[in-house]
Amino acid sequence: MRIVISPAKTLDYLSPLPTSEYSLPAFKEDSLIINKSLKKLSAKKLSGLMDISKPLAELNFARNQAFTEKFTLDNSRQAIFAFKGDVYLGLDAYTIPVAKFEQLSGQLRILSGLYGLLKPFDLIQPYRLEMGTSLKVGRRANLYKYWEDKISPSLQSEMGKEDVLLNLASQEYFGAVNLKTLKREVISPVFLDFVNGSWKVVSFYAKKARGLMLRYILDHNITDAENILAFDYENYAYSPADSTPTSPVFKRLTLPSKI
Repeated sequence: MRIVISPAKTLDYLSPLPTSEYSLPAFKEDSLIINKSLKKLSAKKLSGLMDISKPLAELNFARNQAFTEKFTLDNSRQAIFAFKGDVYLGLDAYTIPVAKFEQLSGQLRILSGLYGLLKPFDLIQPYRLEMGTSLKVGRRANLYKYWEDKISPSLQSEMGKEDVLLNLASQEYFGAVNLKTLKREVISPVFLDFVNGSWKVVSFYAKKARGLMLRYILDHNITDAENILAFDYENYAYSPADSTPTSPVFKRLTLPSKI
């Protein structure tokens, strides 16, 4: 079983690292090509392209200009420790036992607009580039076009014939995976909370739940997708009546008091 998750816009390059072990991104050269396109954009153009504030645009302009072909622990950090969004809040990567690192590295891949497909311990330099950003790269009209013939073959080459892909990524990022090329069963869990009288996908809770499920898989040494149905962290429970084989639904039994 392989697992894919989304990256995060919020980054952490300050917390002490639990390991100095790292790998380099498989598509490092592609990230340099994409960065060349980014370096041509002023802070003002970045603000319009990414719909971000002036301070954020200036920060990411500086990041783009500082981006270099040399990846070290001085200018980079392992992806699993660099990202700090809701998914990573659920995963709580800094508390993963070192003994679990090999399993994590073997099972998890992180989709990225700049790096394409990352292993957990691949070094990444600070960046912000969502997959849905309409950035033209060479003759490719956008990032989906750029990555369409790279991400899926890479996943395909890593997966055995009986492996399934557990999709814990957002729709924006999973849209970069070409399922016709992948030719593997995909399981996409759905996480629901009871809000205002009905069961709904609440973005923050759903993102965190994806990270919680990943942590559950690591904690319980799960390699078979069927065993994710026992997922029960933070009072989620599998709902057979609402599920299909490729879209298992999990409902939180303890309801949030407010959003």
